[in-house]
Amino acid sequence: MYKRMVILIFGIGILIADSVGVGVERSRGDMLAEPSVKVAGEWWPAFENVWTPIGWKDHYLRFNVLYNGVVIAEPRHGPYKGQGVQLTFVPAAEGVTLQSRPTDETYRLIDEYGGVGNQGWMDRATPVLWTEWEQDGLVLRKEIFGHIAGAGPVRQEVEPLYAWIRLSIRQIGAGSNFERYGWVIKINKPHIKRSMRRHKNLIANPQTSTYPRELKADSQGGIRRHGFRLIEQDKKVRLGIAAGYDYSVRFVSQQSRGPDAFLQITIPARSGMFVDLLVPIVPVERTAFDDELKTGFDKALDQSDRFWSKVPETAARVDTPEEFINEAIKHSLKLLEVLAIRNPDTGQYGQYSGSWHYEGLWITPTSMTIVMILDGMGYHSVAEKYLEVFRAEQGKRVPPGDAYKEHPGYLSTPKFLATIDWLSDHGAIVNTACNHALVTDDRKFIERWTDAIIKACEFTRDHRAMKGHGGVEGILPPAVATDRRIQIQAVWNDGWHYKGLATAVRLLERIGHPRAEEFADVARAYKESFVKAIRESAEKMPVWVDDEGQKHHYVPTALPDGGDTKFPFYLDTGPLFLVYAGLLDADDPLMESALKYFREGPNTKTYDLNGAWDQPVCLHHEVSSCEPCYSWNVFHPHQTHDRYRYLEGMYSLFVGTFSSQTFITCEHRGGISGTLFSAPIPIYMARLAVIDDQIKHGELHLLRMVPLTWLNSDKPTRFENIPTEFGPISLQFELQQGGKKLNVRFEPRFRHQPRLVVLYVPPLASLEQVVVNDRVLKAKAGEVLNVQ
Repeated sequence: MYKRMVILIFGIGILIADSVGVGVERSRGDMLAEPSVKVAGEWWPAFENVWTPIGWKDHYLRFNVLYNGVVIAEPRHGPYKGQGVQLTFVPAAEGVTLQSRPTDETYRLIDEYGGVGNQGWMDRATPVLWTEWEQDGLVLRKEIFGHIAGAGPVRQEVEPLYAWIRLSIRQIGAGSNFERYGWVIKINKPHIKRSMRRHKNLIANPQTSTYPRELKADSQGGIRRHGFRLIEQDKKVRLGIAAGYDYSVRFVSQQSRGPDAFLQITIPARSGMFVDLLVPIVPVERTAFDDELKTGFDKALDQSDRFWSKVPETAARVDTPEEFINEAIKHSLKLLEVLAIRNPDTGQYGQYSGSWHYEGLWITPTSMTIVMILDGMGYHSVAEKYLEVFRAEQGKRVPPGDAYKEHPGYLSTPKFLATIDWLSDHGAIVNTACNHALVTDDRKFIERWTDAIIKACEFTRDHRAMKGHGGVEGILPPAVATDRRIQIQAVWNDGWHYKGLATAVRLLERIGHPRAEEFADVARAYKESFVKAIRESAEKMPVWVDDEGQKHHYVPTALPDGGDTKFPFYLDTGPLFLVYAGLLDADDPLMESALKYFREGPNTKTYDLNGAWDQPVCLHHEVSSCEPCYSWNVFHPHQTHDRYRYLEGMYSLFVGTFSSQTFITCEHRGGISGTLFSAPIPIYMARLAVIDDQIKHGELHLLRMVPLTWLNSDKPTRFENIPTEFGPISLQFELQQGGKKLNVRFEPRFRHQPRLVVLYVPPLASLEQVVVNDRVLKAKAGEVLNVQ
């Protein structure tokens, strides 16, 4: 499993000569540039059809902003369903009028506005999203952020959520001579359909676009003193404009011109001029609206900054020379809490898997946001907040399989978040809770959760011991594993249950629980049964032929018959997962064969970068052609120390699946956006590249896969207060003396002492010495130093 190392004893420490080379050489003998954000940008063009959620931490509702600036308020649950609005902002000179589209044909937004807009985040604590347009020699801008009255944590009841929107003129070109300029805002009922397929995503249907309630303009008292409002029939306010600006407004209702209502706003065509709008996500009473309107954009933003500035004391910080990486991590942490709710009925907190789509919880993939982002970045109090509901609801739902009955230990998605239950959910939740306990050593959390963890281990123990279910015995009986809802003995289910069980055993051993050995025995027997079953099944699988004419058996995705190797989930929820799960090692022949199929097999010959999620599945630059978040293959080079493949996967997941403008991620490139599905693994990989407590139990490995672009003489790379199973660690490093010296500051706060701490000398031929906390060590590229 691990590369053979030659250990040499020197005067200071231990020098371990590893086989890491200075160059990046592949089997063909060609030299490749080491992956980086810049290199990966050549592989992955920006993906299209992006939408980004805007809102407030844990609020039940949220806005979405499309890449072209369209604002969608479309509540899809409870009494708020059908009360939303869609606002399209079209830059226009004074006097310009818009015509409604014909209502008898749908159209793709990508055809009208192009697939990628010009957006970004303001450099503030509050997530303020800007969109810019260039038209008629002007640069115009829209800034939007969410706000609630008082700007504090959400209460149990659903408080009004507002979007503050500032429209401004940023720049005037030399040839522009307009006296007034502005926007025509098209007001509609939300009417854009989403799809996993790029070419069917964001399809507008004008036939269903008419706003369902009559709107009337209210500028009583004058807009300069009292502002402007659009009022519904029941006197509630749909939107308004703040007072005190030199703006003019003209409203045209949909009755007089097709299905669209238009609100035209113009301001003096001078750089820096602006006007502020206020949009409640659902219409609100006039009194509440006016109170918020009086707060004003700037004061509301100041309040929001104070709220969003509060981070846990345990929070980590990552600062690399690649701003893309820094921004991706920073904004993922914020977006995670926007993609979360407080249940108005119970007060419980929970996560959503997406916004505007997937507004429910698929806990197996979403659990990784807790393990790899929240706990990985020290947001432990936030992680605990979203974990608690699973303990409270344990044993209340029946697992998704005919062989299963209600069990007091079963952990699942709570009913108020439920979508499609997968049996893997149980193992993912166990792994998440136990990982949280391991990296925090939070005694109160451990005491509160220990009974739930024991019962959860009993659930896996009891069900893998079942007989007479018609499948392979010794592993879990057939159950639903994915959204296909087919009951099978999927390796996905067993992988997650084993992963959860193994993590639970580590925790129980740490706290000295009397049943730790019992469940360790269960885990060993489980692994033996599974490995025996998958090897027997693999021998009976069909074969595929590689480019050299060698025959390979397909590796099973389900037992005993092998499962469906043609459906794209064969990669995503299939055998590649077993390395991360701990059931097979990366150098196992089955894993090497599976990886070869997805990297080099026949499907790679037909891969289309802009193709659908269900094209014949393969890996492209180490990313799944189906759903990138399930690129479990990256844990194979992590284990085998294949530096190039590891970084290829990490950077591909960052650059290929994050919006380079808003840092939201996608389910499939060009398909469903508004999620963080693919954010956890690359963020986790970035951490493991520098601080790795997972490669070998009880050991800490530093700079094992560190990208060369993070070794910089102009700016040190900092990983501060990073949680590990040993305790928080800070590591700072930078090149000095023209690349001859690597200066490292290593500041551990161990709660549990690792038996070995090693530092990998990066593959730079110029390096002559490494200085660790002022301790000088002679070194050269590829060596591994004991720094304990």
